Amino acid sequence: MSDDVRNVVIIGSGPAGLTAALYTARASLHPLVIEGLQPGGQLTITTMVENWPGHRDGVMGPQLMADMRAQAEHFGTAFLTGLVERVDFSSRPFALTLDSGQVLRAKTVIVATGATAKLLGLPSEMKLMGRGVSTCATCDGFFFRNRPVAIVGGGDTALEEAIYLSKLASHVTVIHRRDTLRASKIMQDKAFQSPKISFRWNTAVDEILSDERGDVNRARLRNLQTGEVDELSVDGVFVAIGHTPNTQLFKGHLNMDEGGYLITNGTRTNVDGVFAAGDVQDQVYRQAITSAGTGCMAAMDAERWLELGDSEYHHDGESASVAASASA
Repeated sequence: MSDDVRNVVIIGSGPAGLTAALYTARASLHPLVIEGLQPGGQLTITTMVENWPGHRDGVMGPQLMADMRAQAEHFGTAFLTGLVERVDFSSRPFALTLDSGQVLRAKTVIVATGATAKLLGLPSEMKLMGRGVSTCATCDGFFFRNRPVAIVGGGDTALEEAIYLSKLASHVTVIHRRDTLRASKIMQDKAFQSPKISFRWNTAVDEILSDERGDVNRARLRNLQTGEVDELSVDGVFVAIGHTPNTQLFKGHLNMDEGGYLITNGTRTNVDGVFAAGDVQDQVYRQAITSAGTGCMAAMDAERWLELGDSEYHHDGESASVAASASA
């Protein structure tokens, strides 16, 4: 391998990126991971992770990501902290320009830049993240068994999370800025029929408040029609107003849907030799374990692409450009 051209460059260092790094490193491909400004991804701002296989008693999110990074590094992964500002996928080797001005060249690229949960913009959100504030009911709902919680949002995601939490929490209050929901009728019907779900209409969350231990214990609400302010006693506030895939960098280069998620066939994008894994191409599951699974897939796809080359690789299956055109 030339020092100037990497076999594999992985953009992103969450579960998808680090799993891809582990697999490509063990295949002696000497991958380089560009870590970004938040090495380890969203799990580094969570607390206890109880649904990662093999950790019976759970594992702290930052520790899990540190262990995954150390394992990838042990097998020969190189790491670089920085941001990719520009990509050129028009010719090979691909060119990636960093914010430092450094230009990296790669035979294959795995995009694992993830998606960012949309937040309300309150001062308390990041301070209380993992202490009662969450953006993932599936991840954190277990911690709120028989405790009151609130969901902020009015779309399908919000109601899906409300219905899921209603099986665990003592009560779920859905807080929505309007007097009608954007969610599909079937999701609305399920939520309205649940005796454990109630609604606060035309209402915004002004602030999330905590007790002396620093854990969420109430939310300050404001009625958008009357201006009336009151407080709701809850132990958890789940923000479910959507996610933004971190794909701005790839506009005009990789096919994506209306929401900005990369379109893939498996992990293959419309550009031969460029693969995508994790939340950047998954708007359904968004779990650490599914991200890791697609990271493994992308690594194996990249390894196979390097072994077989364009013609033999594509003889075995269609590219994402075919899938994209079929969906147009």
